[in-house]
Amino acid sequence: MQHSILIIDDEQDIRTALTGILEDEGYQVMTADSGLAGIESVQQELPDLILLDIWMPGMDGLETLERIKKLFPQLTVIMISGHGTIDTAVRATKLGAFDFIEKPLSLEKVLISVGNALQLQELRVENAELKRSTSADNELIGDSPVICELRGQIKRIGPTAVSVLIQGESGTEKELIACAVHCHSPRRERPFISVHCSALPEELIDSELFGHEKGALPAATTQKKGRIDQADGGTLFLDEVGELPLNTQLKILRVIQERSFERLGGFKRLSADVRIIASSTKPLDQAMSSGAFSPDLFYALNTVSLRVPALCERKEDIASLVQHFVARFFKREGGEAKAFMADALEKLSHNSWSGNLRELRNVVERVLIVAPGRVITAADIPDSGDESSAAALPTAPLEGALSRAALRDAREDFEREFIIHKLEENDWNISRTAEIIELERSNLHRKIKSYGIDVRR
Repeated sequence: MQHSILIIDDEQDIRTALTGILEDEGYQVMTADSGLAGIESVQQELPDLILLDIWMPGMDGLETLERIKKLFPQLTVIMISGHGTIDTAVRATKLGAFDFIEKPLSLEKVLISVGNALQLQELRVENAELKRSTSADNELIGDSPVICELRGQIKRIGPTAVSVLIQGESGTEKELIACAVHCHSPRRERPFISVHCSALPEELIDSELFGHEKGALPAATTQKKGRIDQADGGTLFLDEVGELPLNTQLKILRVIQERSFERLGGFKRLSADVRIIASSTKPLDQAMSSGAFSPDLFYALNTVSLRVPALCERKEDIASLVQHFVARFFKREGGEAKAFMADALEKLSHNSWSGNLRELRNVVERVLIVAPGRVITAADIPDSGDESSAAALPTAPLEGALSRAALRDAREDFEREFIIHKLEENDWNISRTAEIIELERSNLHRKIKSYGIDVRR
């Protein structure tokens, strides 16, 4: 991965010297001779790091730093100065500078500071990825023959660099499989970026995936790096890849074949060191026959194909899955743990589970929320076919008789809390949450509005 560095300094000799030493170290270098030119350069192409001189005519370095940090708070900036004072260094630090280097510049110190700054950025990425992978619980649960076989396939495929196509019914948690492949690969320390293709508006798909240059879209006032940039060195997971428009499919094909791409509105070819893993619920061979999916992309993705078994094919795993969902629920929500009795597990094993793991998880969480006792029995489990209904309350007796109005209020309270839980799980993404709980997006919007749920998080 080649890091980009912007040098903002009014002295030509300084810019030339820094450019030479940094390019020798393999960095991509851009330069600007004033604060205003530097800000304009940042807006055109966002660098990974900025070296910024303090004493410049016109807009000085501190004002430039302040304006850059307001536009791009995440940018790392190292200040350089020929007339450094403690007061200036303190002000620069308070404005968000990473380091302060005095002139005459020691090129060795510059390289050390640059290396430390970029290493810190990578640690932040790794830390975010660790939190994400930990919360994802990307462990395959169960010991059924089909899961043992899938687990073995993942271990064999993971260390390779080939593209992977994951196919299976809705609700089989294909993203978990993709994440497991990533975690078994040499890229495990790099980002795993997930894109839910069906949730993206068609007019924004290319911008989201490939990024855009300033002015490429009506609202594009600055450059934006896309998901491929974010996944550099790691894995890009395209969930429901069959939902992508044909022209976007061909761009993804080029990423796989040539390891390069262009941002929307740009002409510069950028390198793309990413592994592509895709998933599909619907058969892509049928989509190819109808002309909705590119045969070339299919064959490029289908270098290795994984089939995720439906829950009805692995019912012997239900007890282990329930235990896993219960532990995850109480780790997230707190409170006193509850246990599913043998008769409850037996009743769950006789359900058809057309919604697969997603449906089972939702039923388990509903029961944990509304069951009055700490022991879950068969009486607390909704009958098959009723599990998707918010009215599927436990049949265990409640203290006192509930009036019809009280029961309605209880159901509404449960539904409101359930929607909030699912929105939190999906980072308040309404489209993704609607897909997870199998509710039309417009209906979910109405419920969010009627329950007064604040989604501006």
